[in-house]
Amino acid sequence: MLTKLSELDAEHAKAVAGGGDRYVERHRGRGKLLARERIELLVDPDSPFLELSPLAAWGSEFPVGAGMVSGIGVVEGVECVITANDPTVRGGASNPWTLKKSLRAADIALQNRLPYVNLVESGGADLPTQKEIFIPGGRIFRDLTRLSAAGVPTVALVFGNSTAGGAYVPGMSDYVVMVRERAKVFLGGPPLVKMATGEESDDEALGGAEMHARISGLADYLAEDEHDALRIGRQIVRSLNWRKQGVTPQAAREPRYPVDELLGIVPADLKVPFDPREVIARVVDGSEFEEFKPLYGASLVTGWARVHGYPVGVLANARGVLFSEESQKATQFIQLANQSRTPLIFLQNTTGYMVGKDYEQGGIIKHGAMMINAVSNSTVPHLTIVMGASYGAGNYGMCGRAYEPRFLFSWPSAKSAVMGPAQLAGVLSIVGRASAQAKGQVYDEEADAAMRAMVEAQIEAESLPFFLSGRLYDDGVIDPRDTRTVLGMCLSATNSAPVPEPAAFGVFRP
Repeated sequence: MLTKLSELDAEHAKAVAGGGDRYVERHRGRGKLLARERIELLVDPDSPFLELSPLAAWGSEFPVGAGMVSGIGVVEGVECVITANDPTVRGGASNPWTLKKSLRAADIALQNRLPYVNLVESGGADLPTQKEIFIPGGRIFRDLTRLSAAGVPTVALVFGNSTAGGAYVPGMSDYVVMVRERAKVFLGGPPLVKMATGEESDDEALGGAEMHARISGLADYLAEDEHDALRIGRQIVRSLNWRKQGVTPQAAREPRYPVDELLGIVPADLKVPFDPREVIARVVDGSEFEEFKPLYGASLVTGWARVHGYPVGVLANARGVLFSEESQKATQFIQLANQSRTPLIFLQNTTGYMVGKDYEQGGIIKHGAMMINAVSNSTVPHLTIVMGASYGAGNYGMCGRAYEPRFLFSWPSAKSAVMGPAQLAGVLSIVGRASAQAKGQVYDEEADAAMRAMVEAQIEAESLPFFLSGRLYDDGVIDPRDTRTVLGMCLSATNSAPVPEPAAFGVFRP
């Protein structure tokens, strides 16, 4: 695990480095702050910042981090979703992964009723990839208006360019701050205006901060410099008089077992089972866990606990496979959590639902469907941690990304795919053999071995956490020792929204 964490640190360092030394120095030479420096000055001193999707775009042609920093930070005592363009990466231009990261941030703000603060300095879309950005990119502006309509404040602090479609970010925000002689907001810059209308104009007259503050009225506040803009941003959040609408947590109590021991709980070989109670004991308050139905469906551990004072229900895979008993147990437990309006934490280490004649005849499909039905229609906040394996429909039943948990994080030991690499390659081999036999052909064993090796290598690479996190299938890969802290911050963030309405479940097959 320590080796994997060292690899994770190296990938995070790439995101922190932005566009590299050359572009960082050029940016500093212009008297500007870096994206993370802006965030650090915006949030309360010594308060935590939960960065989201730091590995976005990993494994793609674009830089790790996708040219944007996003996360949840505390501003004047208020938890806010914060995004910041990184102008050292292609001038802050948005690529397809920047778009996905921005849309995810807006979803989090809306779901959890968190004020949304945009730190803007972007040249707009990365034009060579416009075909992947232009049409879906309209959601950015739609989301801003929907946040405002839902009573969730949106704030834009503009430090540099916000051009073309990006001009609508401040245009659709509730509060807009622009930095004098730095911020430039226009639908079309001087060259485009010249080509379209023949009109001659300079940056300042066309879209400068002072013009927008004095003439167009787009800017609500004119900041003298970046530090002043961040000061005003904090002032705006302070004046919101924001109040959480959820429950009041009890006092938190530290677990009785050392958190460092989490590093050694997950075996290097995920085929070797481990007891998730060992994880729970190092995450929940006082290591106190009230297990529900401990003797029934023993491959799934369920029970009640508290994390940083918040009551939670926990579902954790014990031996990977989900049988009919585990599915029915999970369904009942999820319904109970919804009756008591208790958030659910899913600790994933599953190879999926059990297959085979006896299990099919025993109703594994309808029992698995019951569990997935319960997860799909549950309205309490869901938080998911992928500790180990996350294969097949087990990913769905244990609230994978498609089932919209409020937050989902992975450990470096996580793997996720339709099935294990060896199993998938074996299935393709069996199908190939059957096809050859049906055609009366001799099966090429040498080609089969090469195919299996290639498929296993491909599936292994595509199931690793860096690959999945790069595609935003989680909200980040975290150090297992940070699990309790991350869950506590997420529970606090979800508590900004009111307690959700009771669930209405679909038909459960008997």
